[in-house]
Amino acid sequence: MYRTHTCGQLRLTDINTTVTLAGWVQTVRKFGSITFVDLRDRYGITQLLFSESLNTALEANPLGREFVLQIKGIVNERSNKNNQIPTGEIEINVASFNILNKSVVPPFTIQDDTDGGDDLRMKYRYLDLRRNAIKKNIELRYAVNRSARNYLHQNNFMDIETPFLIKSTPEGARDFVVPSRMNAGQFYALPQSPQTFKQLLMVSGYDRYYQIVKCFRDEDLRADRQPEFTQIDCEMAFVEQEDILNMFEGLVKQIFKDVKKY
Repeated sequence: MYRTHTCGQLRLTDINTTVTLAGWVQTVRKFGSITFVDLRDRYGITQLLFSESLNTALEANPLGREFVLQIKGIVNERSNKNNQIPTGEIEINVASFNILNKSVVPPFTIQDDTDGGDDLRMKYRYLDLRRNAIKKNIELRYAVNRSARNYLHQNNFMDIETPFLIKSTPEGARDFVVPSRMNAGQFYALPQSPQTFKQLLMVSGYDRYYQIVKCFRDEDLRADRQPEFTQIDCEMAFVEQEDILNMFEGLVKQIFKDVKKY
C-alpha cells in the first residue's frame, strides 16, 4: 500500500505513530531551515514538517503545487494548532519522502475561491474536480442517491435497469439518435425517459420498481432541463393516489433526515 492512513484521518490519539501518507501538495511554506507542506487527498489535509536534515534532499527535488507525494514520518502534536481543519492538532515530522509524480504550475489555484474562470476550469476539469467545493457537491449527490436507494429497498422496490438504445417513438421531445454500424441507414434513439419500459414491468408483475437513470432530450436548453439529465424513476402497482403521495413524501423526508440531519 502507498499509505497507511489518509490525510483526514490522524488525530492527537495517533501521537508518536509512524505513518505513511500519499496525496497532492496543496501549499509549500519555507521558514528558514524548515519547510511546511500541506498534503491533500479526498479525505482532508495534513501538515507535514520537513526538518533541516531534509534540506539537501528538498534542494535536489524541490516540491511544487499539485505534486503527488508519498511521505513517511512520525505524528507529532502541533505547537500552533489550526482549529479550522480536523487534523489541525497534529503534524507529521517527515523522515523520508518520494515524489510519485511532478506537476507543472496549475493554471488556477486549487481552492474554494479559485482564480480560474468557468472556461478555464472546464478545460482543466480534472483539476477543478480536486477543489473542495466540487468535492462537496459530488459527496452530496452520492449521499442523496444512497439515502434514496436505502429507503426504496426498505419499501420493497426493485432497482431494474432499462435499455439506453431503443426504437424512436413519437413523443413531444426530440430524440438523440445513434447510427447502427450493423444496420446501415438505421438508428437507435436514446430514451427521453424509461416510461415505456416501466409500464412493461408493471404489466409483468414487478409491482414496485425504481432506477436512478439518465434521460436524453435533443432540445433547446431550459432552466430545469439539460440534453442529458438524471431522474429517480419510480412506478407502483395496486395503489391509490394517497399511497403514492405518502410513499414519496416519506422518501423526501428520509433524504433530508439522512443527508441534512433534519
